[in-house]
Amino acid sequence: MAHSRPTLADVASAAGVSVSTASLAFSGAGPIAAETRARVLAAASSLGYAGPNPLGRSLRSGRSGIVAVVIGDQLRRSFRDPVSIQVLDGLVGTLGTMGLGVLLVPATPASDGSLELDPLLATAPMDVAVLIWGARSGDPVLTALQQRGVPVVIGEGPEVDGVPVVGIADRRGTADVVRHLTGLGHERIATVTLPFGGERRCGVVDAERMTQLDWTPTQHRLEGFADAGVVPAVVVESAASLVEEGQAAGRLALAGPDRPTAVVAQSDLLAAGVMLAARELGLRVPEDVSVAGFDGLDLPWLGPDVLTTVAQPLAAKGEALGQAVAALLAGGSPAPVQLDVELRVGTTTGPPPA
Repeated sequence: MAHSRPTLADVASAAGVSVSTASLAFSGAGPIAAETRARVLAAASSLGYAGPNPLGRSLRSGRSGIVAVVIGDQLRRSFRDPVSIQVLDGLVGTLGTMGLGVLLVPATPASDGSLELDPLLATAPMDVAVLIWGARSGDPVLTALQQRGVPVVIGEGPEVDGVPVVGIADRRGTADVVRHLTGLGHERIATVTLPFGGERRCGVVDAERMTQLDWTPTQHRLEGFADAGVVPAVVVESAASLVEEGQAAGRLALAGPDRPTAVVAQSDLLAAGVMLAARELGLRVPEDVSVAGFDGLDLPWLGPDVLTTVAQPLAAKGEALGQAVAALLAGGSPAPVQLDVELRVGTTTGPPPA
């Protein structure tokens, strides 16, 4: 004769507590003495009781225990970027301490530059959604989530009514690195940017393309040039924050007779690609051209070069996104957060060639 599975009532009886007290021991919510909780868990272990049914628990609480993390790119490309990985690590680690699971949802750029909506955005259970990229008011992903009534946290975006944003001082950081270069004597400074929006392309940016700029980190880091009083000698847009994309963009930035004496890339991976392009052209870094990046990544394979960069607190950014999620779940209205950045001068920047 098959034995029936133990129930929460069986555990409560074995521990000498009420069913409601036994339930509190598993949920972690509400007041319960540590010794009582330990007694309940010991009884559960001896009976082979694994815990309340998660579906039933979610139905009772009205919550799924899931946080959707929406990536504004293909997952295979995002997971090649250490920036995305470190931010996700900080976020997932913070959510894990709250007993929350994570659902990764890609928002893949379509050929016309728009973001294709994954069906999960409309159907998947989720308590909060975190949009890693700089979503704006009217963004289709943001709109779809708001229509469902899902609270949203945005990373790297403009202020949107009722939506907390966790960003960094990337505009000031870019101004700092540009001033570092002008202080060394550079006058012709180019920049290799992150993508301008959903459409992915590599090319020199003209006035028409500049009007299509729709991604906040790219915009902020270009505005840093203006804050430093410098107009870039040339602006080259990359298709993604990847070394090979930086290499392709670097070839364009360093082409022509009036070559820039310095290049500021909007990510460290792009900067590493620019350095490879410089070497292809027979240029020495920093003797012939200085190169600086953004992110503060550890890139030991660049050795003996040490990249001049603007370091951002990537894990702390993920943790701040997780804390904003916790505040929303608690019924709060978290304030916008801007994390500081730091200029780190390495060996890849120096005076311009004579």
